[in-house]
Amino acid sequence: MSNPLLDTTSLPRFADIHPDQVIPAITEVLDQNRSLLADVVDGTSDFDSVVVPLEEMEHRLSRIWSPVGHLQSVLGCEEWRAAYEAALPILTEYGTDLAQNEKLHQAYARVLEIAGDRLNESQRSTVDHALRDFHLSGVDLEPEHKARYKAIMQELATTSSAFANNVQDSTDAWSQHIGDDAELDGLPPHVVARAAREAADRDLDGWLLTLDFPTYLAVMSYADNRQLRESLYRAWTTRASDQGVSDTFDNTENMQRIVSLRAEAASLLGFENYAEYSLAKKMAETPTQVIEFLRDLASASRDHANEELAELSRLAGYPIQAWDFIYWLEKLKQSKYDLSNEALRQYFPVDRVIPGLFELASRLYGIRLATRDSIDVWHEDVLFFEVQSADGASLGGFYTDLFARSGKRAGAWIDECVTRKHIGEELVLPVGYLVCNFTPRNEQGQSWLTHDEIVTLFHEFGHMLHHLLTRIDYPSISGINGVPWDAVELPSQFMENFAWSYEVLSSCSAHSDSGEPLPRELFDRLDAARHAGAALGMLRQVELALFDLRLHTETTTESQPDVLALLDDVRDEIALIQHPEYNRMPHAFGHIFAGGYAAGYYSYKWAEVLAADAFAAFEEAGIFDAVTATRFRREILEVGGSRDFMQAYVAFRGREPTIEALLRQTGIAA
Repeated sequence: MSNPLLDTTSLPRFADIHPDQVIPAITEVLDQNRSLLADVVDGTSDFDSVVVPLEEMEHRLSRIWSPVGHLQSVLGCEEWRAAYEAALPILTEYGTDLAQNEKLHQAYARVLEIAGDRLNESQRSTVDHALRDFHLSGVDLEPEHKARYKAIMQELATTSSAFANNVQDSTDAWSQHIGDDAELDGLPPHVVARAAREAADRDLDGWLLTLDFPTYLAVMSYADNRQLRESLYRAWTTRASDQGVSDTFDNTENMQRIVSLRAEAASLLGFENYAEYSLAKKMAETPTQVIEFLRDLASASRDHANEELAELSRLAGYPIQAWDFIYWLEKLKQSKYDLSNEALRQYFPVDRVIPGLFELASRLYGIRLATRDSIDVWHEDVLFFEVQSADGASLGGFYTDLFARSGKRAGAWIDECVTRKHIGEELVLPVGYLVCNFTPRNEQGQSWLTHDEIVTLFHEFGHMLHHLLTRIDYPSISGINGVPWDAVELPSQFMENFAWSYEVLSSCSAHSDSGEPLPRELFDRLDAARHAGAALGMLRQVELALFDLRLHTETTTESQPDVLALLDDVRDEIALIQHPEYNRMPHAFGHIFAGGYAAGYYSYKWAEVLAADAFAAFEEAGIFDAVTATRFRREILEVGGSRDFMQAYVAFRGREPTIEALLRQTGIAA
């Protein structure tokens, strides 16, 4: 086998794979799939002869495509981006053809008709999900409408990719050269030192600030120079827009085209708008239900948010602007709680946080995690960990790529490298990628995390556990697959709660000078400050979610709202801190324009309700209670998309979730 991308007998051979191998590999596997598909649709209509071959085919294709999509996100390499973009329309065409294949749809329907009563829960769910997806992909459409739907999917794939590229390129293109160190007053020493290295790397004197997220957040949190804060705020909120670093990266037309195409696709399938189409796969039933949920959260939060804003304004001595909020919130924590995030950071070297997190996973779920140095990786910062059961049996593994660097996509996420599959005698274990953008190691090889970064790490690790601990055999509903999008954040947001446990944090800590764990009194101050700004933060998330829902509800084939005018309208209703006219937040809102959250950004809040309610069960029993943790693992983490999610939640909790736990957890309700 000359093309290493086609080798699925091992983990990706990152040292051997190259961009010019992508199209040959994709072409070969798709040709094989099409040949196999012909045999499937003409054969016997039972589960093993129809569904199993499709699961095998899609699993192999996913393994080949996974490293391609991953590398173009983390390497900042033009060749990998070009290879990814060249393959995208080929894969989109194949996927649409598969989903619109009438013979295949009929074969699945016959499986259900002939053998439905004999299928186990996972098998039945696999067939039910597939039949639903056939309909949502236009299998029932007339030929001309099928062709149009297919063209829409092609254009959406390329336009969404272009959107993401513009965000990345505009972020990388911006920098601010600083010649006077007085302009950097208030910034932590490690941020200043990194800015000096950035300048030296470009043969400049002084300091160079870039728009990677650790730098941006540090300036917004600590820079005493208000003008500098506004400068980075403006750069951040005008990325990929007509107000940004270059018109070359302007996403205005991409946004308009994306929502227009989505509305047209939804209309072809008989939906009033894309929001209705999106909710067909989610727990929420209608856009109106979601909008009412969001407005209820805003109403419950507004009085507390007004009090928070008034307190910040009194401390600042002037009305708080968008570029002041994080800075004065940090000052409030220092003055009111004698708490400094930068002082906290000194207790959390990343090389201690990771083992502490693993100790927590072991305590909850009886698993062990061990480094495997022999696994091939794509960057020197990357590590690989094997996950084992208590008896030493391997459950899977994951890569970590934790630090920011030029060209790497911003944010934090997990993705599948390999999905669990257990068909016949073959067991393929799950493997994932866990990616963050924390402050890079310094010249001594050290990196310390803020508490917010620890929360982010716990969040992504919750997703990873969902991927790794699944017991479902069929890839299409294994791990996070087949889980409603507005429930997929439950395991991640649930894990965040443990970052507020003293017992957990102390095991994650070792002071940079003394090596001592986090003192209890410092944790108590952190815990007391937990709710500072929480109501304003709630309104911010509601603002983003409501903008997303309204954009995808109000865009139809006949009309499309002006994106910025709609955002202004939402902000007039929800926001207390107003943003300047030049703010172009939507132009870099990758979650909804280039990710999976279109008409689904509310999922963070919806799942936060689930997570707070679920964690309340742990608080009632003791947060390390083995019986409760075992039940959570069995009913939530292991079942993938094999069960109706509300049924799974009720099996864990004994009832449906309520909003009260979230309001208590955020300090909005007593």
